[in-house]
Amino acid sequence: MEDLLLESEDCHYVAMESTGIYWQPVYNILENALDGTMIAIVTNARHMKNVPGKKTDMKDAEWIATLLRAGLLNGSFIPPEDIRELRDLTRYRKNIIQDISSQKNRIEKYLQSCGFKLSNFLSDIFGKSGRAIIDHLAEHGSITAEEIDGYVKTTARNKLPEIKLSVNGRMKRHQRDFLKLLLKHLDEMNEHLLIIEEEINSEIKNYARQIEQLDSIPGIDKTAASAIIAEIGTDMSKFKTAEHICSWAGLSPGNNESAGKKVHQNNKWQHIYQEHTL
Repeated sequence: MEDLLLESEDCHYVAMESTGIYWQPVYNILENALDGTMIAIVTNARHMKNVPGKKTDMKDAEWIATLLRAGLLNGSFIPPEDIRELRDLTRYRKNIIQDISSQKNRIEKYLQSCGFKLSNFLSDIFGKSGRAIIDHLAEHGSITAEEIDGYVKTTARNKLPEIKLSVNGRMKRHQRDFLKLLLKHLDEMNEHLLIIEEEINSEIKNYARQIEQLDSIPGIDKTAASAIIAEIGTDMSKFKTAEHICSWAGLSPGNNESAGKKVHQNNKWQHIYQEHTL
């Protein structure tokens, strides 16, 4: 409806403030309006504060329009639609990985409450050996050091005295059933993560060259490269200088001092960062 109204008035410029996520559905509609000739500007709200007085939505809209006509609004960085779609996936992947880590911690804590401290002799209790031991506990409620020796395939087999102290526990039926529920949820999240990874791999096929270039940088792998592209896109003309993009990424710490007093800011390019907050 909004785009039809603007098209009927032959309006090619729209400005809005970046309030929460409320600007996103409007921007998504206007982005391709007027056959892609619509210019939608989303700007930081602090850059267009009006003079103090009675505040209404209508007056705010009039003030934004006045600043737009005067050319005083700087649009925030918003990547194109395909990059935003990739960003949805990479950010969601990060959330799922965090959820998986939380679930693993929850399971380990529950095992310890039942008297099983597997981390005393296994660096990764969710590896192949650790998971086999946990599955055994979920089925039988207890495990002996000799049974563990059959599961562990590493040098941990030489720690039988420590192992005996670490598995001195027994689970009741409720505890076994509850552990199975925790493990089932963990497996479901891992399967869900694989689906997300497949979607991301499908999306980044269009950026194979950029992924390869980023992957050549020490410390950056394919996963990090896809996340970087999802955040900044591939068109670096959106950032005026290297300092601008470093500021946008929060990588330009500053040390401002006046009259012997230090003023702490996020970075020396604070005004630049505020222009690129989306």
